[in-house]
Amino acid sequence: MNTLRGRHFVSLMDYTREELVSIFSLATRLKAELKANHPHRLLEGKTLAMIFEKPSTRTRISFETGIYQLGGTGLYLSRNDLQLGRGETIPDTARVLSRYVDCIMARTYAHKTITDLATYSSVPVINGLTDYLHPCQALTDYFTMQEEFGPIAGRKLCYLGDGSNNMVHSLLVGAAIFGVSISIGTPEKYRPAEEILAWTRKHGAETGARVEIVHDATAAVKDADVLYTDVWMSMGQEEDREAKFALLQPFQINAALLSKAAPKAIVLHCLPAHRGEELASEVMDGPQSRVFDQAENRLHVQKALMVKLLAE
Repeated sequence: MNTLRGRHFVSLMDYTREELVSIFSLATRLKAELKANHPHRLLEGKTLAMIFEKPSTRTRISFETGIYQLGGTGLYLSRNDLQLGRGETIPDTARVLSRYVDCIMARTYAHKTITDLATYSSVPVINGLTDYLHPCQALTDYFTMQEEFGPIAGRKLCYLGDGSNNMVHSLLVGAAIFGVSISIGTPEKYRPAEEILAWTRKHGAETGARVEIVHDATAAVKDADVLYTDVWMSMGQEEDREAKFALLQPFQINAALLSKAAPKAIVLHCLPAHRGEELASEVMDGPQSRVFDQAENRLHVQKALMVKLLAE
């Protein structure tokens, strides 16, 4: 029995490990079928509304390609394509779209936009990104880890850079769910949100996931199986670039820092990357990088998610 059908996907917090692993299993199957050129039109005739307040490469293309490969149609909707730009409310938009489409995916600034869409929509709402959380990316990241290592409980992930962003928040939540220990290498100024840390520590105690906030990069990467980073300046959150970069420079993932991690450690980045800032090109293009496998996996994991929410 599929317990995901008809549900929203706003945060990983709303799902159990077993439910998320079921998405992984389907993603593995769909990926293999696509590689074998075996069609899987599991969402024939379904329509996905895709709302974008922020521009996107991977989110738009992976969802639009994914729904097409599943037999459905994706509708790209910028803020100017909707009456949101003329003052229509989020609740009214959600109610109207629910009458037309089978699923809504939104990539927004304010997290409340997603929660309001979910509250007033009668069809599943998928969080494609907010300033607070990025659950689709984090789900893909843990799937990529599983592809590399097999069972991931007990592994260690180390995130380096700005520890206060949406990517870190979703990685922390996922770590607690999957039993992955996580260290955040970041200056004190860029700590994750305290409520996210509290949730992760509480639930991580049940799964064996340890959580560390470390202000020294070398200490943070010790014994790490995965080194992860993101851009230092998030979209729409620009500040004093020079001051921020000076604080974050010691947390750049380069060959010297990678050598301090576990011998078979892999490197991930949610992209787009600013080469030479948060991640050295020699590492991004090196044998331990799984950055482009990770990017590809957005397609397979999100297809599995849509099937789980809409069909199975």
